[in-house]
Amino acid sequence: MRLSTVILPVHRWSEGGREVWQRAEELGFHTAYTYDHLSWRSFRDGPWFGAVPTLTAAAAATSRLRLGTLVTSPNFRHPVTLAKELISLDDISDGRITLGIGAGGSGFDATALGQEPWTPRERADHFGEFVPLLDRLLTQDVVSYDGVHYRAHEVRNIPGCVQRPRLPFAIAATGPRGMRLAAGHGQAWVTTGDPKVSANGTAAESLEAVRGQVERLGKTCAEAGRDAGELDRIMLTGFTPDRPLASVDAFVDFAGAHAEAGIDEIVLHWPIADSVFEADLAVFEKIAAEGAAQLGR
Repeated sequence: MRLSTVILPVHRWSEGGREVWQRAEELGFHTAYTYDHLSWRSFRDGPWFGAVPTLTAAAAATSRLRLGTLVTSPNFRHPVTLAKELISLDDISDGRITLGIGAGGSGFDATALGQEPWTPRERADHFGEFVPLLDRLLTQDVVSYDGVHYRAHEVRNIPGCVQRPRLPFAIAATGPRGMRLAAGHGQAWVTTGDPKVSANGTAAESLEAVRGQVERLGKTCAEAGRDAGELDRIMLTGFTPDRPLASVDAFVDFAGAHAEAGIDEIVLHWPIADSVFEADLAVFEKIAAEGAAQLGR
């Protein structure tokens, strides 16, 4: 079981931002991710910085910590420009970047460029074209492509990623189309649980839903001729009925149960006061120091 964190890009770099990322490395987290949004829910009217510049600064301020997004989406990203930024970021970090990527939702990003929000089917259609094209852009020196939603004309991406054949994709998916993308292009799969269960269900029901998702991922991989064991299975916490940050014991119980369900990486939100991610920082750090050790990290 690996323990990671997600640090929302709400901190000015000169006012504690650098220190948070460095502290994540000191605490021994496997990866520190950040959200890749233009703004997000209750944070919309407060400080919110760009994911790629933030990760670039974090790469310069750390040396061992893996870094990444949870998650990037096609809502405001184009695979051609994103690929160039990712190759640069992978180079600056000396190969420590993971791209968490998903189909996106109907939040602020969906309309920020003046467009109408896509339907779930349209999001899936864009995602289904976005991921394979991005894969090509990160692995081939020259790419041309003429698709339904995206085009690329003799795009050069030299010298490519430090990580070969490219930086890893952690694909967030719960539906069949997304899981097929994870099976075909992912090095990891990401879940936040089942939103329908999380809204009104219990912690036990949520765990069973995650177990079912892991089983469906395994079947999807088998159908694609892929060994499901090749994919890491990541649980982004904070969206289920559980309270893993309540205490070290609560975390150990939560992580142990999810490990048995097939999850091998738990991601905790770095505490943010007066927000939906408010938590006791001392308990959070104790979990990083003691809780992970109890799980044999």
